[in-house]
Amino acid sequence: MSKARTGNNEMQISQVAAPHSGNGENWTKSTCAYCGVGCGIEARVAADGELMVRGDETHPANYGRLCSKGMALGETLSTTGRMLSPSVHGQACDWQQALDTVASSLNQVIAEHGPDAVAFYVSGQLLIEDYYVANKLMKGFIGSGNIDTNSRLCMASAVAGHKRAFGEDCVPGNYGDLEMADLVVLVGSNLAWCHPVLFARLKAAKEQRGTRVVVIDPRVTASCDIADLHLAIKPGTDVALFNGLLTYLHGQGLVDQDYIAEHTKAFDKAVEAAAEFAPISKLSEVTGLNEEDINTLFHWFGETHRTVTLFSQGVNQSSSGTDKVNSILNCHLATGRIGQPGSSPFSITGQPNAMGGREVGAMANTLAAHLEFGRDDHHCLLSDYWGCSELATSPGLKAVDMFDAIEQGQIKAIWIMATNPAVSLPDSERINSILADCPLVIVSDVVADNDTLKHADICLPAQGWSEKSGTVSNSERCLSRQRRLLPTPGEGKPDWWIISEVAKRMGFASAFDYASELEIFNEYVALTAIANSRESSLKRQLNLGGLGQLTPTEYQHFKPTQWPVSGCSEPSRLYADGRFSTQDGRGRFVAVYYQVPALSPDNKFPLMLNSGRLRDQWHTMTRTGLSTRLNSQDFQPLLVLNPEDARSKAIEEGDLVKVASQLASQIFVASLSNQISRGQCFAPIHWSKSHCSSAKVSSLIPAFTDPVSGQPEFKATPVDISLVATQSRVSILVQQALPLFVLEQLEPVFWVKQRVANGYLYHLEYEDEVQPVVHKLSQLLEANGLMLSGRETLVSEPSDEYRRVIHRVVLFDAIAQANDAFAQANDGLAIQPQSHLKSQPETKPLFSLGTLAWEVRDKRVAAGDIATLVKQDFPLELVHAFLAGKLAQRPSMVCACKQVSKAQVQQVISAQNIQTVAELGQITQAGTGCGTCKSELSQLLRECQLRCQQA
Repeated sequence: MSKARTGNNEMQISQVAAPHSGNGENWTKSTCAYCGVGCGIEARVAADGELMVRGDETHPANYGRLCSKGMALGETLSTTGRMLSPSVHGQACDWQQALDTVASSLNQVIAEHGPDAVAFYVSGQLLIEDYYVANKLMKGFIGSGNIDTNSRLCMASAVAGHKRAFGEDCVPGNYGDLEMADLVVLVGSNLAWCHPVLFARLKAAKEQRGTRVVVIDPRVTASCDIADLHLAIKPGTDVALFNGLLTYLHGQGLVDQDYIAEHTKAFDKAVEAAAEFAPISKLSEVTGLNEEDINTLFHWFGETHRTVTLFSQGVNQSSSGTDKVNSILNCHLATGRIGQPGSSPFSITGQPNAMGGREVGAMANTLAAHLEFGRDDHHCLLSDYWGCSELATSPGLKAVDMFDAIEQGQIKAIWIMATNPAVSLPDSERINSILADCPLVIVSDVVADNDTLKHADICLPAQGWSEKSGTVSNSERCLSRQRRLLPTPGEGKPDWWIISEVAKRMGFASAFDYASELEIFNEYVALTAIANSRESSLKRQLNLGGLGQLTPTEYQHFKPTQWPVSGCSEPSRLYADGRFSTQDGRGRFVAVYYQVPALSPDNKFPLMLNSGRLRDQWHTMTRTGLSTRLNSQDFQPLLVLNPEDARSKAIEEGDLVKVASQLASQIFVASLSNQISRGQCFAPIHWSKSHCSSAKVSSLIPAFTDPVSGQPEFKATPVDISLVATQSRVSILVQQALPLFVLEQLEPVFWVKQRVANGYLYHLEYEDEVQPVVHKLSQLLEANGLMLSGRETLVSEPSDEYRRVIHRVVLFDAIAQANDAFAQANDGLAIQPQSHLKSQPETKPLFSLGTLAWEVRDKRVAAGDIATLVKQDFPLELVHAFLAGKLAQRPSMVCACKQVSKAQVQQVISAQNIQTVAELGQITQAGTGCGTCKSELSQLLRECQLRCQQA
């Protein structure tokens, strides 16, 4: 039991203590904070207070493996930038006032406008216990279906497809199926970057068993490194390809007629809809694939019983995402490859608890525990169990529709939890306007500042990863514990507690009187078991009843457990017996028709923009952005272009480019690559105003959604590009982050912030020659009650190399402060002209110079003696080296885990005649951490070997 002090009051929150491993080192088991793989980790606090993290060798998701992000988890924990106390209308307050204000405000809106005037927008970052109480409050007691999750943006089409085909949102297979399969087809999934640990398992299986791998993706991604076949499909044509496959399987007599007859319905209608693509020539024309590659895929799929088709965002994030999912499921139903060892369709989720949110019903179109709207027996069961009389009986508004309803005045209050819709939703500039005009915006979050919080009327500090205690569910339906590892800074509270306290004040105290997260978990477990016998009409695959009512000790030591858990022996692969979750137990073929994408390139917007994740970053970088290691490579928002498309616009590597859609324009840094086809481009999703002046991809993307799932189209936006010409590039190095107002008033064309050793490095670009930035920065700070203090010394060097330039060295003893807005003493500020965004100084020696700032003006001066500096220990040679661009540049890292640079790898390959990635790893350690850089190492090895052959 721990007590959390709130003002002059104490509110008790019981959190189940974390067990130690028993090895004397106090390692605590928990679960990674990132993707849907759900890797187990072990953590302990070192003597210096740093959280040490390693993989849990006993966890069935990863068996000790971690990716670069997981390995750097300890580096992302900081009290800097945290929301430390509640506030109402910008004024800090205690929890009593904040909770009372939330509850009374929501009750007032409901009394005046009805329950549908309130909405919750929640997140896959919540735990199962958080999700459960949020859904219970909204649907059970407020009486509206208006709760949706940011999982709507990544997995909603898979949910809808599963329910149409199987009768329930279930992923039939296991991760182990990837290791038993003879053929694995990756569709719209860059597994190597987005789910690296699963990719490592697949790669190992390929090496051991010879597994064939097919990658279907418009881009050449890191996943192609192990592909036997890559199909660079035109965006949006997946339905055509899989309809063609279904037609081929039927025409070649490769379908399982007995299975179809005994376990399915509507096969003939699906085949009829797919028949349009019987001619391979037509399929080739629509998809952009050559006929030989299409035939190879069809032949391999037809002859290989042990086939897993793994699909992710490239399928789901589409205006036809649900049809894409069902076109894949149709092919597996036709061959009886559902839930069999090494043979199943497999939807891989994006967030650590996206699956858990689906299970507890935190989506607008579902109830809790896989109970469904539109069934009176389900409504009665849930109403009786919760003891509520106002249960919502119809679906609420999905994410995009929810914000439309705010704009139209139908929703008056929204509570946003652990997500940043002002950045992540499509047409984000409009979303910001909607939030700005919403009468009441409540935000629960960990951070003190993001794009969404700027619109908040009430801010509630929540616990973050390492402080939370509860459970999560991964992509293979495996529940794991997330355990409390560190104390919570400030007055942060568990999300379940915040929601429950508001519910009590709204008048629902008896239904939300939870003492700990364990009580919530046990309530949810019991709900999954009610009336869930095999003979019941309420039978669902989701069943945790076999867990019983856990004691605190059992919950402390809860081990990863895959559902269903009903107390009897059941197969871990669902639907292996051919009996599905529909009323008659039969799976459903869904007739899907290929439709030309609604948004297509034209003369005004000739390129198709794709968006997605980078290997070492996550969402809007509120976590990964704090790690120096993870920011050593991808520190800037790149737009990846085909060289031919770039050449037509006079764009070169590293240039700034403006990307314009029908909605807005944003600036990125050009990266030229033949790994993307002509007519296409790719940009990462991670940058927002917190890290960059521009490059917010979501502002370019229209809110165009799938009519069934409500999932937005993020993979195909027509755009145009143009060169942004600049003459000056400036680097600013500081130990603490600069306020946004300072950056904006320095008026660069473009800036980007990077976390580096001991501080932050800002890269600014100007259209004209370098402005007197130090002077302007000083003026800006003074105008806002801040002050630069220090002395200025002019330094000139008799060498010809320096003769033309005055080196203005300003030594700042400190930056004094009038308030907490810019708290940084002994800061270093370095301004470097004509630096290139792709090269950056090594920051450790710069910070060792002391507190300083440089500014360079292009003026011819006579040679003279070097002035005496204020600080005698100031290493002047480093100043000159930096100003001349000679200071050691931070190398481009290829291996984030082991901090091995591209230059080091190339040097070792050339000098020692390296032949394999394994040899390279033995010498440099590159690729021996998480292993996700091995594809890049292989590419470097091939390039170096080719150069040697040509020489």
